[in-house]
Amino acid sequence: MAHASKDSVLRLADVRKSFVMHLQGGAHLPVVAGVSLEVAAGECVVLGGPSGAGKSSLLKMIYGNYRCDQGSILVRDGAETVDVANEAPRRILRLRKSTLGYVSQFLRVIPRVSALDVVAASARDYGVASDEAADRAAALLRTLNIPERLWSLPPATFSGGEQQRINIARGFIADHPILLLDEPTASLDAANRAAVIDLIDVKKKKGVALLGIFHDEDVRDRVADRIVDITQFRHAA
Repeated sequence: MAHASKDSVLRLADVRKSFVMHLQGGAHLPVVAGVSLEVAAGECVVLGGPSGAGKSSLLKMIYGNYRCDQGSILVRDGAETVDVANEAPRRILRLRKSTLGYVSQFLRVIPRVSALDVVAASARDYGVASDEAADRAAALLRTLNIPERLWSLPPATFSGGEQQRINIARGFIADHPILLLDEPTASLDAANRAAVIDLIDVKKKKGVALLGIFHDEDVRDRVADRIVDITQFRHAA
């Protein structure tokens, strides 16, 4: 088994993914192949390339939502290194609780649960005490300019931009050592994009490893320590 280098907390080695098109006679649609990259603690690596290049699919493989066809996805989990590509679902769920945070493009709306509690629940799941989780949630909602009058309402009633900010707060509230960001600023105005940049800076200073996709070029240039162009991994697919 391959091992991550000493300072990397996330390492992909020779990762390949294709989708089987069952409605087209089982044809294979290549996504990426030969993906190898590392992310160190305190670093923000941005995935570059056009829409459809496989960036979101790569994040979903790291998080364990998609299985990869080949290769290894090594995640440092405390003293242990876990290969997401070859682990049982139960171990991946534990890894998400302890190590892997994820901000997706869409909020999975929870009916009848207030915005404050939707955000606080992510901290409680990580092991943060209820009072502190509520305090953290309130602070993040303020940072992300969610009016206090909305905190007691379910996010299903919110606008798209407000829902995305709830999603961001859920991802940032815990202290996961690795954070995956799938276009977190795509539906935000300038003030809230700036707020997310500040949140990312704080995470980097705390030694969090971030791997993200950013539609907005200004945000990408501001947060990226390195940009990895995913198109270099498409030709071999």
